[in-house]
Amino acid sequence: MKLTIFYDGYCPLCVAEMNKLRAYDRDGNLNMEDIQLPGFKERFPNLCWQDLNNRIYGQLPDGSLISGLDVTYLAWKTVGKGWVYAPLRWPVFRWVADACYRIFARHRYTISYVLTGKKRCESCSGSFCSKD
Repeated sequence: MKLTIFYDGYCPLCVAEMNKLRAYDRDGNLNMEDIQLPGFKERFPNLCWQDLNNRIYGQLPDGSLISGLDVTYLAWKTVGKGWVYAPLRWPVFRWVADACYRIFARHRYTISYVLTGKKRCESCSGSFCSKD
């Protein structure tokens, strides 16, 4: 199964997670699209950039979209590590995990800075970002 992930290349934590996923994606089942790259809106005119910027989205092979922790879980499951995130999708934890994700998504630059010491990078994007 091929999953396309639309992520924020300005977010240090988002970039770190995509880099980890790339390292585990030995079969090439993930396609990662940085929404901050020039030309993104022209390449994906049918998608709402603002929605993509508000939370992570994934596109399934049939064209349907999923978002939030459903994307994270499916991405890690695709690379054989879904067990790590599976509890976040269990009914008993799902609503709390989703609420926490919404807070994270809204404040991801501040949280990234607190956890990594790296500020939002606007001059570069994705795994090519070398600014701290």
